[in-house]
Amino acid sequence: MEKLRIVFMGTPDFAVGILDTIYQNNYEIVGVITAPDKPAGRGQKVSMSAVKEYALEKNLHLLQPTNLKSEEFLAELKSLNANLQVVVAFRMLPEVVWKMPKLGTFNLHASLLPEYRGAAPINWAIINGETKTGVTSFFIDDKIDTGAMILSEATEIGANETAGELHDRLMHLGSNTVLNTLRLIESGNVSTTIQDNNPDVKTAYKLNKENCKIDWTQDGQTIFNLIRGLSPYPAAWTFIKDGDQEWNVKIYSASFEKKDHNDSIGKITTTKKEIFINTKDGILKVMSLQFPGKKRMLAHELLNGISFSENAMAL
Repeated sequence: MEKLRIVFMGTPDFAVGILDTIYQNNYEIVGVITAPDKPAGRGQKVSMSAVKEYALEKNLHLLQPTNLKSEEFLAELKSLNANLQVVVAFRMLPEVVWKMPKLGTFNLHASLLPEYRGAAPINWAIINGETKTGVTSFFIDDKIDTGAMILSEATEIGANETAGELHDRLMHLGSNTVLNTLRLIESGNVSTTIQDNNPDVKTAYKLNKENCKIDWTQDGQTIFNLIRGLSPYPAAWTFIKDGDQEWNVKIYSASFEKKDHNDSIGKITTTKKEIFINTKDGILKVMSLQFPGKKRMLAHELLNGISFSENAMAL
């Protein structure tokens, strides 16, 4: 058994769940590396990453390099004398970093590799209507999410599950997978599987304004999957036009009923408490949404303060 001296690298909440599991299981964490503080939100207040908050709370040695190749950072990383690095939701590492520890550097990725390599695997699995996903631990190499796989664990995706709900479940699943990976490495029993280099695997592209916009010409199930795959963040969005008013609206939750109708695609109808939008093959019922400058609201809360004409359309 080789005693592990771990450097952990990560930034968001997802990484905190894994870091906490490593900490609670009494592994020696000699350093934590996370993103530099940056301005966020409306007031552009400088905010720290979730991993930094956790590291400070637990009094762990913290580094926030702006340049992963700088001599100063590399010297400090080397001085920690780690024999293993664990990476969860961080950025791409230069070879000089991932090759540094004797036992290597492994990453936990929130998909069943080689499917959904890339920045947003949880979101894209739901957006694409998958019914199964999981997590994979693998040794890092010089490309993104292509290294030799150590362990993977699968789970079903619920028919109405959102990205936020799946995120939390995969964080727990990932924690167990990382723990089992550490035990294998520690005992010298780790074996790996080379990933298939299949050009047809699906990619988890970075989310942007364009791929988060609802396309009302698509079928209702596809639109419903986009909404739940982007909820609660960054949220699917659409323009809503009513007369000479136009709003950029985020939709956080909805349900879809497949049915025949003769109305225009995108037409909005309301009752006192409900909002419906026509798709080409059914009706999308909007449950929660956010208008510009307002907080996220349930449909009936929004309808207390706004009413739509019979010409209102989602575009």
